[in-house]
Amino acid sequence: MTEPNLTRVQAMYAAFARGDVAAITSACSEDTVWEVVGPPGAYPTFGKWTSRRSVAEFFAALASASEIKEFTVGAMYACGDKVFVEGHEVGVIKATGRTTDSDWLHVFTFKDGLVSGFREFYDTAQFV
Repeated sequence: MTEPNLTRVQAMYAAFARGDVAAITSACSEDTVWEVVGPPGAYPTFGKWTSRRSVAEFFAALASASEIKEFTVGAMYACGDKVFVEGHEVGVIKATGRTTDSDWLHVFTFKDGLVSGFREFYDTAQFV
């Protein structure tokens, strides 16, 4: 199952690059759990979204909170039902104008060919 999962994740990043949120959400299960690790309430994208529809809300929050200047997808690793992706992002927080520059790690969990879980880790202190 690792190869189809890698292919699905690659397609999701391509959709993100085009701004195609519908393609991203269609790769998620109805009850997916999408989480950005950070203190809830400290930044609009920190916390958990617990449905396919709420994943679209996450991307709306992301677009309203920051302007991404650079988004680089690095190495991808698949192991069982998980895909791990390393990357880097440079952006501007719209509310403050402050620039952020952080490496990140995304962890996708798959069930029945769809993303059932997503966790993002990065330098949250830059965003708070």
